[in-house]
Amino acid sequence: MTRLTLAEEVMLLSLDDDSGAAKAKDGTHWALAGGALVELVLAGRVEVEDDRAKVVDASPLGVPHLDTALAAIAEKGPDLKVKKAMERAKCVREGTTESLIARGLVREEKKKVLGLFPVTRYPEADGAPEEELRARLGAVVLRGADPDERTASLVALIRGAKLGKLAFPGEDRRKVDSRMEEIAKGQWVQPAVRRAIDQAEAIIIAVVVSSTGAGAAGI
Repeated sequence: MTRLTLAEEVMLLSLDDDSGAAKAKDGTHWALAGGALVELVLAGRVEVEDDRAKVVDASPLGVPHLDTALAAIAEKGPDLKVKKAMERAKCVREGTTESLIARGLVREEKKKVLGLFPVTRYPEADGAPEEELRARLGAVVLRGADPDERTASLVALIRGAKLGKLAFPGEDRRKVDSRMEEIAKGQWVQPAVRRAIDQAEAIIIAVVVSSTGAGAAGI
């Protein structure tokens, strides 16, 4: 099995293992988009400067959900606002679940709520990769190990989308949040990736906070 993408890792953390229901949907959708953007930067397909995302190589990676995101971004031109690029990359969600199904990590279940409303769920089929993922996150966030570039990127996405409670259930929130901030702002990644992470995290935080505020106000 090839390495999981950042979007696949975010999706695994967001799905309830037993029911297959998605949790923290709005934050997850933006974290998936941010994960796709960072992956494209790591792969040399996109560059981020200030608040602009520039497609420098539109050739496919051979990873369907990332290629879909790259094509969606490139369709609007080689240079656009990072937020607009992430809005385009939100199309990665469907491809990410399809990839997890193809890998045999989750299974698709279609059912009707109250016998009327069709829903699709993705319960766990193989828990080993998620266990490894949570162990890796736990090592750097809970036990202070130095993260590699991909793990630091994932922590920043989780922090921005306020998914820490899903990634570290039952842990002291203040300690977890403090360590996640340290990792997210630390010098664990190359400058090109740092720019992408900073922009993606800031956008995710702004969108999630705005969504939370609107929900609290009954909007």
